[in-house]
Amino acid sequence: MLDRKLLRDHFEEATELLTKRGISRETLETYRELDEKRLALLTEVEQQKQTRNQVTQEIATLKRNKENADAKIAQMQEIGKAIKANDDELEFLAGKLEKIEHTLPNVPHASVPVGEDEDDNEEVRRWGELPNFDFDPLNHWDIAEKLDILDFERGAKVAGSRFVYYKGLGARLERAIYNFMLDQHTLHNGYTEMIPPYIVNEKAMFGTGQYPKFVEDTFQLNDDRHFTLIPTAEVPLTNYYANEILDEEALPIKFTALAPSFRSEAGSAGRDTRGLIRMHQFNKVELVKFSHPDHSYDELESMTLDAEGILKALKLPYRTIVLCTGDMGFSAAKTYDIEVWVPAQNTYREISSCSNCEAFQARRAKIRYRSFEGKVEQVHTLNGSGLAVGRTVVAILENYQRADGSVEIPEVLIPYMGGVKEITVSK
Repeated sequence: MLDRKLLRDHFEEATELLTKRGISRETLETYRELDEKRLALLTEVEQQKQTRNQVTQEIATLKRNKENADAKIAQMQEIGKAIKANDDELEFLAGKLEKIEHTLPNVPHASVPVGEDEDDNEEVRRWGELPNFDFDPLNHWDIAEKLDILDFERGAKVAGSRFVYYKGLGARLERAIYNFMLDQHTLHNGYTEMIPPYIVNEKAMFGTGQYPKFVEDTFQLNDDRHFTLIPTAEVPLTNYYANEILDEEALPIKFTALAPSFRSEAGSAGRDTRGLIRMHQFNKVELVKFSHPDHSYDELESMTLDAEGILKALKLPYRTIVLCTGDMGFSAAKTYDIEVWVPAQNTYREISSCSNCEAFQARRAKIRYRSFEGKVEQVHTLNGSGLAVGRTVVAILENYQRADGSVEIPEVLIPYMGGVKEITVSK
């Protein structure tokens, strides 16, 4: 959530930034009009309450002196009615202001390129050599079918489309990948491993910015507790410190977790209908940081390098891009996407997004820190994928495939595979 002072005291600057993110000036003008009306009404109510207090004292004086206070009592009753009416109006205005506030995205950092969609994103760097096959590479779902390690048909039978069973060495590969990722992030990158709840409440979803704007993208449980299956471990990890004040000396705090992510994919009809790219349920190793505002962009760079390090260790070619204003997520002030090479599609596909949300989520979730001088401020929160596990399976199957249909196991995963060096077609 944005700071009201930004919209109130720096309206033109805020408007310029938010229009780059698709918010109309008309919406912001409406917000300003409502805010000005609310402030004026607050002043009026305060004056009315002062008058009421004064009249109350006058009534007490009249009664002590055994004088008639009827006129003053009638005046106080009228003032009370006016205050009640204005309080109701203030509540109404606050609701309308919040409705707008809750749909305003974060303002972009000055270094973010201005653009409308993914075509305006800018490449930052590339790493690795693209595989040079002497045969036509297969899609990962064809490879998996031949190896009998993924079963989409039975996944659809049991749960519906975009669900899958991992089988045998396919299940082992998935487990090897996320165990390797967790070890890298905890043993080498300084993150604390967590196992978070996979179900959260509406406050948690609001805190990280998924609610109320993106309700249709989630799976809500059908009971009166208004629980939601997590769309990402970012939600429970970031809300770990909701409504708390941290000590400055504790920052930065770094969490990582393996968790399933549940996405309704409401707006993706017809996209990636086959394979593991766009599932309703998938595993992801999440990275979350709580940072001092002065250091959060350094933390963003190091988080992005932590995620890239996984791909380097797996020897998977990738590129890193910075998202433009029109392609960033709702809560982000700046985002790097890491895209891994997918040979059968002859393109790079997203495997991680690393974002600095600055104080946007912290303001919604009330996550603060007390400085060495004793001042209480919002922390900056960051999140990233380190990495999406299913898409890593995709990249390994397609980049490490052989002409005979077998798949080589990346060297760093062999110990996690119990010494298995390849997955071969059953005879």
